[in-house]
Amino acid sequence: MTNSIRDIAEQSQCIFIIGSNTTEQHPVIGTKIRRAKRQRGAKLIVADPRRIDIADYADLHLQHKPGTDLALLNGLMHIILRQGWEDADFIAERTEGIEELRTLVAKYTPEVASAITGVPAADLEQAARMLAENRPGSLLYAMGITQHTVGVPNVMACANLQMLLGNMGVAGGGVNPLRGQNNVQGACDMGGLPNVYSGYQRVTDPAIQAKFEAAWGVGLSPRAGLTVTEMVHAAETGQVRCLYIIGENPMTSDPDLNHVREALQKTEFIVVQEIFFSETAQFADVVLPAASFVETEGTFTNTERRIQRVRKAVASPGEAKPDLWIIDELAKRLIDLKVVEIDPDAPWADWNYAGPSDVMEEINALTPIYAGATWQRLEAGAQLQWPVPDEWHPGTPILHVGKFSRGKGRFVASDHVSPAELPDAEYPLMLTTGRVLYHWHGGEMTHRARNLAAMYPDALVEIHPKDAAKAHIGPGELLKVSSRRGEILAKAEITDRVEPGLIFTTFHFAESAANFLTNPALDPEAKIPEFKVCAVKVEKVG
Repeated sequence: MTNSIRDIAEQSQCIFIIGSNTTEQHPVIGTKIRRAKRQRGAKLIVADPRRIDIADYADLHLQHKPGTDLALLNGLMHIILRQGWEDADFIAERTEGIEELRTLVAKYTPEVASAITGVPAADLEQAARMLAENRPGSLLYAMGITQHTVGVPNVMACANLQMLLGNMGVAGGGVNPLRGQNNVQGACDMGGLPNVYSGYQRVTDPAIQAKFEAAWGVGLSPRAGLTVTEMVHAAETGQVRCLYIIGENPMTSDPDLNHVREALQKTEFIVVQEIFFSETAQFADVVLPAASFVETEGTFTNTERRIQRVRKAVASPGEAKPDLWIIDELAKRLIDLKVVEIDPDAPWADWNYAGPSDVMEEINALTPIYAGATWQRLEAGAQLQWPVPDEWHPGTPILHVGKFSRGKGRFVASDHVSPAELPDAEYPLMLTTGRVLYHWHGGEMTHRARNLAAMYPDALVEIHPKDAAKAHIGPGELLKVSSRRGEILAKAEITDRVEPGLIFTTFHFAESAANFLTNPALDPEAKIPEFKVCAVKVEKVG
């Protein structure tokens, strides 16, 4: 997030949510948004193909077709430019590329955008006016924007809109991706991506490569690695022979699960490091029992870039150990076996971490955006949001104040492109996927919580009454959903939360996971799968 949760909740005059089921997936932030709407009159616009809970609080719900976010955003920018509502001073002083954007969005008239998205032209006009008249405004998005073959252009379009309105570098503004898990941001910050070291330092930069080689005493590759989906494909073909899976369950969370199963069955050696025996662990040659978050010491970095001290609350059961201990011991054994040749004189080569404070010291030394987030400051209760360039720096609640990190912000214009797979005569319905309030991801933890399981015990498929009637399906009856990749059985939830032609389900239940159906087509740049759109058909069972 470019901004803090607090300044969005307290200072945004208009909050635009697109591709985020905020109240169910980010309930704390959702509560603050509802409070901002109710107590101080902030305007709220929600763009989502379903009538999600937060839409009930919105001044305007733009119920666009899945996979048409780019056309929607381009249409809003067309209206803003047509009416002269853009922030001309901000654009002139702090950005470049406006003419290319102006040329591209000129063709996305309200009528054209409406034809693509299904949103009435009058609603597009109203949304653009609300955005223009209520500044500063914040934009919040989640995986409904990114999990498409045009995920990167979608994100760029969100940034385009906010720069066009001058909503960057100000309290109450910004482009704010909502992270779905407690330390997703921290994992990315620490190099949990295939193309960067910690702090988003690119592996392809020779100077960065040399810095880490000197620090770790080992030769490093200048090539970007594989994403999770690419690893699965490579495992199937034998290009990847070993998978070491930590805290992830690809047998529920990856697309096209039948293909994932085949890939795991063909993989020569699989290690799974987990707190429970997951569906993926069933394919493992070795399972390493890991401690949960309440059994470890360390830090999380949350969705607003806030570095949070995590303290051990309970002892681990059985032989479960913290991830740091397991990885540390494994690395030492690899070194002892001379699988990896390391210069013993390198400053961070010995793998003798006494605990997370030693890890943080290494992070401070090698990661500029974390340089001043020392263990001592965190222990003393410092509330720090990166970048924290030195130990006297107070942290950075708002990014891009005064200027962008690259100098001038660049408008990147992109045309609407249809999803990789659309409904046809054989598969006439569109499926979109997501989560519900009571369960998280593959449900490894939430299915074991008795009350949560009681609140939402079975997989459900949301289907519009018209589509249910065509298939002779009644409320709660069992139906089969099929795609070109697989099929699932689940109970019908007949509702107008979805429009005719659209169904919705989750991947919380392993036996009925939506990802048996989803399309593994990737965004060509970010390599994220198109989880949010695929073609399906439904049939009554029995």
